[in-house]
Amino acid sequence: MTARTGKVTCDLSISVDGYSAGLDQTEERPFGADGGDGWGDKLHAWYVENPEEHRAELDRMTAAKAFIMGRNMFGPVRGEWDRQWTGWWGDNPPYHAPVFVLTHHPRDPQPMDGGTTFHFVTDGIESALIRAREAAGGGDISVHGGATTVNQYLAAGLIDELRLHIVPITLGAGTRLFDGVPALNLEQVESRAAGSVTHLTYRVLP
Repeated sequence: MTARTGKVTCDLSISVDGYSAGLDQTEERPFGADGGDGWGDKLHAWYVENPEEHRAELDRMTAAKAFIMGRNMFGPVRGEWDRQWTGWWGDNPPYHAPVFVLTHHPRDPQPMDGGTTFHFVTDGIESALIRAREAAGGGDISVHGGATTVNQYLAAGLIDELRLHIVPITLGAGTRLFDGVPALNLEQVESRAAGSVTHLTYRVLP
């Protein structure tokens, strides 16, 4: 692999019991059932309802120079690409940088407004990281979810900083952070409690 330059970070909203999405994910409810009423649901209400209270965390989430995400985070289409799905975020996604989507099915890059281009990577997590490093030009890279993708990068020892946004609910089932990940040595470097979420930042130690 290429030499490390910028940090590889991760931002993830999770329930107290560690889930980043509930069961029964659909196009109308991309994060599954968590007792909420729609797209943002309870796991993401903290920034949907009051973004200014969390401006520092939100700015940091989108400050990376390249992003990596799993196909399930990109959209609900499974198997072959049978329609031109372009993500949950409309014509101008919030990334404004290259985004590398892990998938088993090839697809041409999808340019969007605002500088975001989705690139579809079929040869694994390390290949996606190499491409993201090249695109980032020495800047930070964000592994932006979901938990299954984050778990793969954690298990491979490829994440430097883990930023968790813990929401005071439990889900009991769904897609869970740390499933299948060996024991980690974490150093807490920052914490901030807000009204509807606690922001925690950990350095992932060797």
